[in-house]
Amino acid sequence: MRVWVDLTNSPHVLVLRPVVEALRAQGAEVEVTARDFAQTVGLSERFGLEVEVIGRHRGGRVAAKAVGLASRATALVGWAHRRGRSRGRFDLALGHGSNDVTVAAAVLGIPRSTMFDYEWATVQHTVNCRLAQAVVVPEAIPPERLHRYGADGKLQRYAGLKEEYYLADFAPDRAVLDVLGLDAARPLAVVRTPPEVSLYHRFEHSLFADVLDRLRGLGQVVVLPRTPEQRAELARAGGFTVPERAIDAQSLIAFADLVVSAGGTMNREAVALGTPVYTTFEGRLGAVDERLIVEGRLRRLERATDLDLAKRPPSAVERVRRDPAVLVEMLCAPLRRAATARR
Repeated sequence: MRVWVDLTNSPHVLVLRPVVEALRAQGAEVEVTARDFAQTVGLSERFGLEVEVIGRHRGGRVAAKAVGLASRATALVGWAHRRGRSRGRFDLALGHGSNDVTVAAAVLGIPRSTMFDYEWATVQHTVNCRLAQAVVVPEAIPPERLHRYGADGKLQRYAGLKEEYYLADFAPDRAVLDVLGLDAARPLAVVRTPPEVSLYHRFEHSLFADVLDRLRGLGQVVVLPRTPEQRAELARAGGFTVPERAIDAQSLIAFADLVVSAGGTMNREAVALGTPVYTTFEGRLGAVDERLIVEGRLRRLERATDLDLAKRPPSAVERVRRDPAVLVEMLCAPLRRAATARR
């Protein structure tokens, strides 16, 4: 069996790494493509994933995204067609929220699966859910929220968090503290910036800038920026540790005393690893985060003054570890359907 996996953003490397490994352990031949965006390529290298880099991010505006989708999907069609001629046709294509691979696979008639855990990305899911033959999502998302995307009859729903699957074999490594020059005896906060380009000068809501200023006065603060502009702004502000390249962020989170993130994946990694975590996400909350907040495993930050930073005792909560083979089985659902149809 030949499987094509596409990575379009940094978290996708983490999610799909164990899927790739499990597929290869089952004897599948897996090839991986990646978009040059954020730390996708760097993380792929760190985790030993050999990738074919195709295309880049075209910007956040709808028009730019449309151009990017058309351009990259076309490039992927050409790549997959050439690979098919030289090594045989792909039996399955999959990604985590990647419109590019879903569109390209549909053009080529390759069975395809998609997965995601945030249900309000309307344009992305309208494309993926209608074109994909299997839609893999957490059980926390009510099926009726996905009806308008065309996901009916395609849903494959898994228990828990996706982070509990890809962190199942994870053991924290203290080497990351040495790499960043951090003192294990001092309080440590890890902060993930919002998608907006500017943190201070053009930031529409002052909460995140207030968070950075408050934490800087309480202990060690590692900030993981999303863009070169944010990196430059943090350097001008001073007082923060800003990694220059892809690092072992999961170990950093495990040893942190506090995590504050405007995104989703890092928040849920902190939950899975037992680290106290606040979200500053300003968009519409998804069902996964809604449930975590109700359960008290994730807290929504209203004011920077609500934050405190001190050394915490080891978490008394036992980690939940789930088998990535469950995700592999769900992602392979189109192959089972095709086999049934042939019979």
